[in-house]
Amino acid sequence: MDELWRKRLFGGGSLKEVSKWTGLVAAIWVQAFAGNSAAYANYSSKLKSVLSLTQVQLNYLALCKDLGENVGILAGLVCNKVPPWVILLVAALEGFLGFGSLWLVASGTIDPRPLWQMCIAIFVGGNSTTWFNTAVLVTCMRNFPKSRGTIVGFLKGFVGLSGAIFMQIFFSLLDKNAVHLLLFLAVGPTLLCLLCMGFIRPVKTSPAGASYAEVEEEQKQFRIIYIICIALAIYLFVAAFLDQFVTNQSVSLIVVIVMFLFLVAPSFVPMKALMRVLVSKEVRKNNASTDDPLRQPSEISGEKKSTVHDERAALEEADNKVNLRGPRVLEVEEEDAEVLLALGEGAVKRKKRRPRRGEDFKLKQALIKADYWLLFLTFFCGVGSAITAMDNLSQLGQAQGYTDVSIFVLLSCIWGFLGRLGGGFLSEHFIRSTATPRSFWIGAAQALMIVAHLLFAFALPLTLYPAASIVGLCQGIQIAVTVPTISEIFGLRHFGILYNFIILADPIGSLLFSTLLAGNLYDYEVFKEYGTASTDVSCTGAHCFCLTFLIMAAVCLVGVVVSIILTVRLKPVYVTLYGNPDQTNASYSSLPSGASYTSLPSVNASSSSLPPAQFLFPRVPSTSTLSDSDLH
Repeated sequence: MDELWRKRLFGGGSLKEVSKWTGLVAAIWVQAFAGNSAAYANYSSKLKSVLSLTQVQLNYLALCKDLGENVGILAGLVCNKVPPWVILLVAALEGFLGFGSLWLVASGTIDPRPLWQMCIAIFVGGNSTTWFNTAVLVTCMRNFPKSRGTIVGFLKGFVGLSGAIFMQIFFSLLDKNAVHLLLFLAVGPTLLCLLCMGFIRPVKTSPAGASYAEVEEEQKQFRIIYIICIALAIYLFVAAFLDQFVTNQSVSLIVVIVMFLFLVAPSFVPMKALMRVLVSKEVRKNNASTDDPLRQPSEISGEKKSTVHDERAALEEADNKVNLRGPRVLEVEEEDAEVLLALGEGAVKRKKRRPRRGEDFKLKQALIKADYWLLFLTFFCGVGSAITAMDNLSQLGQAQGYTDVSIFVLLSCIWGFLGRLGGGFLSEHFIRSTATPRSFWIGAAQALMIVAHLLFAFALPLTLYPAASIVGLCQGIQIAVTVPTISEIFGLRHFGILYNFIILADPIGSLLFSTLLAGNLYDYEVFKEYGTASTDVSCTGAHCFCLTFLIMAAVCLVGVVVSIILTVRLKPVYVTLYGNPDQTNASYSSLPSGASYTSLPSVNASSSSLPPAQFLFPRVPSTSTLSDSDLH
């Protein structure tokens, strides 16, 4: 049987597979340099001094950065109307213009501009991220529809890891110069995007779904990428600590070169796919040349047809024995046979029904669903409180006596990457094994993040290291889990706009928690300590952020409760989509097999202008009928 699956893989190899994997690797490279907001803590102090900003004013700048990073409504609207390379081109131009403007001011090339102009510049630069995300997420999730959690883990993971990548470049190549970092953010991601955008394109997938051998082969390639990703994260973690003690420029250059080799390593996967295509062509060529020329063509053709038929039957039998556990399309129709017969004769008209969970929703249809708002609320509580910590990480470090907070930024980025990677893997594993809703992991991450907020609040010695790591980890898990949840409950067709609306929770949380709450409380503590809120002084001590993060811990607790409610509501849906196929009336294929249907006699259409029609109905066992409560 293994030989048969090997033949299927070789015989089915095509350039489409190569294109699909090449697009994923190109998307990983783009995402690895798309998370420009993660480097904010490294240049925020420079902007604060050049522009003479208070902490509240600096937090307004951070708010605009967060707004730009998450306001992607326009990108979501156009993603179904233009090819991905157009969206990527817009992203590249925005990044160049936005961070290029910040560099001009920070370097002294032009005079400091008013705060509102700087807010526009950082908004435009940050907005490039959402165009990057929309292009690669929509394209790759459609190319790998049965592995959405894994794909989101990779792509969103590298966005989180980009902060660590920028940090390594900041340490090793830019000599910790914030001005040079802004120039790199303007030029580097732009050039990389222009090089890669031609490879990121949609690839048509088979409507009949993948075979067991194909799914196994796909999972093998994913495991290779997982190993490379984890190795890269560990390497960056070790390299960050070495940078604290090693100042030799040659060593730093070697560190960066090895990092780039890790980034190039995933290209092994599409190269392997290309080799399979070349091998399959060679195998077919050799088989054709070994046919006996003395035999009659009809005899040879008959034997080949018989062999192909036998192999196909064996493969189908093998596939049927294995539960692929992918998302399934329901075959149950709610109408009676009489209603469908009347519809066929034109006697009645079908009333258009609203989509059910798991089908394709438009934004206006999703906005009237409680599940959509519950998902929005729990995402708001988790990511809003996390972004408060991330935006104020520099000031948190200063309050606890650290002069260089780069290591904390790096820790949050690396653990954020592992959270995205692990969140995608865990949710994908448990969703296939136990049909556990992904929202369960959102609540689990927020419960853990309460611990981090308490560590920030009480500011005990050395607790900033685990606190920054936990926040990065939990933020990564929530992002990796929320994205595929949107596509599974509300469909892939309008995923771009649905996703970009949900992530508006991030800048709203930044406005309420970071700018209005944390900024004002921080300035109040500075005023109590020094009698002034001057930009030349900083607050020191645990009291600077104590109340802020006690409130953030309470917000996360609310998020945990909301996620529990959402998980209970979604459990029947996930059982329907991912449960045991022997217990649910569903199939893995979007095109059910003919054996699933019962043929009814033709309808006499003598009284109608319509031609006679024949109807096919699913055979539905009475014990497997789904109730409306499982679908609504």
